[in-house]
Amino acid sequence: MRLTVAQALVRFLSVQYTERDGVRHRTVAGMWGIFGHGNVAGVGQALLEAGPGAMPYHQGRNEQAMVHAAVGYARMKHRLSAMACTTSIGPGATNLVTGAALATVNRVPVLLLPGDVFATRPADPVLQQLEVPWAYDVSVNDCLRPVSRYFDRIWRPEMLPASLLQAMRVLTDPVETGAVTLALPQDVQAEAYDWPEELFRTRVWQVRRPAPDAAAVAEAAGLLRGARRPLIVAGGGVRHSEAAPALAELAAATGIPVAETQAGKGSLRHDHPQALGGIGHTGTAPADTAARAADVVLGIGTRWTDFTTASGTLFAPGARFVSLNVAGFDAHKQTGLALTGDARAGIAALGGELAGWRAPAVEHGTAGWRALTDRVFGDGEGDGPPTQGEVIGALDAVLGDRDVVINAAGSMPGDLHKLWRARDVEQYHVEYGYSCMGYEIPAAIGVRLAAPDREVFALVGDGTYLMMPTEVVTAVQEGLPINVVIVQNHGYASIGGLSQQVGAEGFGTGYRFREGGPDGEFTGKPLPVDLAANAASLGLEVFTARSVRELREALAAARRSPRATAVYVETAADPAGPPPEAWWDVPVAGAATRPAAVAAREAYEARPRGGRPRL
Repeated sequence: MRLTVAQALVRFLSVQYTERDGVRHRTVAGMWGIFGHGNVAGVGQALLEAGPGAMPYHQGRNEQAMVHAAVGYARMKHRLSAMACTTSIGPGATNLVTGAALATVNRVPVLLLPGDVFATRPADPVLQQLEVPWAYDVSVNDCLRPVSRYFDRIWRPEMLPASLLQAMRVLTDPVETGAVTLALPQDVQAEAYDWPEELFRTRVWQVRRPAPDAAAVAEAAGLLRGARRPLIVAGGGVRHSEAAPALAELAAATGIPVAETQAGKGSLRHDHPQALGGIGHTGTAPADTAARAADVVLGIGTRWTDFTTASGTLFAPGARFVSLNVAGFDAHKQTGLALTGDARAGIAALGGELAGWRAPAVEHGTAGWRALTDRVFGDGEGDGPPTQGEVIGALDAVLGDRDVVINAAGSMPGDLHKLWRARDVEQYHVEYGYSCMGYEIPAAIGVRLAAPDREVFALVGDGTYLMMPTEVVTAVQEGLPINVVIVQNHGYASIGGLSQQVGAEGFGTGYRFREGGPDGEFTGKPLPVDLAANAASLGLEVFTARSVRELREALAAARRSPRATAVYVETAADPAGPPPEAWWDVPVAGAATRPAAVAAREAYEARPRGGRPRL
């Protein structure tokens, strides 16, 4: 079959499927694209030739945002279906790097198809080409190598089939998955070639559920049976594996309490008897207290990142660890007992070994935490600007059980992790592996594409909104009724608070005018930026709230609207929520003359430098 390289690529992708538990999904369900001279005559023409039935196309406004949308989609699909992103060479390609890093850090599949320089070099350097004197085969796409789980450059048509098969292997492998990059020289994209029909047969990539070793499961069960204060830490792998019902059953049967990472939050409903809520620096008092007292800790699908779980400082030195993870790299962290296997399969195996056993009863103080959360949320009747906690409380009151809340950066992820009452396993969508500003709005589009029956709310501060609002135009264009909640607090409030704690006095974190001339500091009046007007100018239906009461009314109106909306609210400067329950090591200046930095260093030196290695 004679096709161009780009046409062959699109046709191949259109017949790839994943299958798990007998349910089949399109491996690549659609393609995001922004066209330039590096891909318009290749991939662009191929998409037009194939038609939307073969490969649905979505028009992006920012290449990084396209990857975020693809990640939101794939996460909502439990990594069983992904999306591709195509760009031109040069700035279009390099704009993919941040999104690729986010996908790979979070172990979420996305296929990147950036244009590249001419393979045949008839015009050299071509427009937007980076010349590297010491390596003429290097292009800007090589920036994607360290943030990709698989990378190849297709210099010749003959290279395409083998590379496509490797790309599918990585995209469909729960252990290896992340960003996959196939760099496509622009002349090669348009080159015609005679392809074997076999390349375009329907392929089904089986996503297995490998069970952990039976002897290791028995050993883990023995450790748990001998524990006085066991604890389960649920990570994102519970959700990716669709293991939440199995976890809820195991926790109920054994009485082992469950704390959740950011990626794992929602693994249990907030009102499950064994649910302790979030763990780590942004965790709840019940979860972090349980972690400090735990003698055996069972991690399920968690990477044990320090900030999220406070794994270096929170747990007792003598605690024993069992890690159930499909990736051996993560299963062997904390140097405990590794259970390498699928989360759902491993939970089932442990449940069988622990049948008839219950952990000693312990009071964890969850009732007190619920009462504290109620106070932070308030009664919804205030007339003044809401605190950030009251914003979360308003969302909690208005949203339905199947609605989705999306966030990624600032102080909001911490308050959501502590306070949000998850009522559905897919409701809490906080990207905290990379905590990337600008993720929320494009991710909301991806989530809505993946789950059109769910209402989606993207929570953004003014700093995040100003960084990447462009994809709201895509939501309007596609008729996707996402809801953007814009929280105006006049700057980077989260890092501003941290700056105060470490003695940097909030320097460079406020959105304010300079005081005292061109060399003055940014301590003047807040900038007169009208984000509500900006959102309206981009096509959103805007609801403005000036009080807690108006906020609940605005959120309800947005939820009812058939259009893409924005809810704009200016928040009070009061503390957003309960203080951290675990320590986060942020180094403080070791030499300073300003009193704030000197005091911060003294406080820092009084704290431990980190947990001792688990050997």
